Amino acid sequence: MKTNSDYRAYRACIVGCLYFFAVGVLAQSNTTVIGPSNPNLQYGADALLAGDADEGVRLTLVGLKFAAGARERQTAKSNLCAGYFILREYDTALAYCDEVLEENDGYWRAYSNRALIYVKLGRLEDAERDLQKGEAIRPSSRTLKAVRRMLLDATNPVSPTIVIDDRRDSAEGADED
Repeated sequence: MKTNSDYRAYRACIVGCLYFFAVGVLAQSNTTVIGPSNPNLQYGADALLAGDADEGVRLTLVGLKFAAGARERQTAKSNLCAGYFILREYDTALAYCDEVLEENDGYWRAYSNRALIYVKLGRLEDAERDLQKGEAIRPSSRTLKAVRRMLLDATNPVSPTIVIDDRRDSAEGADED
């Protein structure tokens, strides 16, 4: 079952990757580009953001074949990691995160994505390690902070400070015969 915190976390991962992708394309380009340079990656990311993980993964896999350089390839793989997370195919998601980090150990979004998967799998020490690496690279990331909160919820759940006892005394609400 997808929870709101799961959705917010993977949405933040995808949105962050989209921003990184767009900035990278603009920084590398000396020409005017109308529309995305790799429409399948863009539409795949849009589909993931809309909650259509099947279509998002399908389009991103197509876009990955035509990735122009390391930045697009890493962004695509990071989005695939998030997409397979949404589909609950955690082993495949982890494989894509690992590929990104093999290419670029400074890609903080892959650490964030992988930490999120580790939290879901109960591999809390691995999640902590990835969060520390990601936070060292991008200490102010809202995405990493969201995953950090999920890890804290898993390791130190907050118990309510107020408990409402809604049981009623039998004499209060019942008519006696």
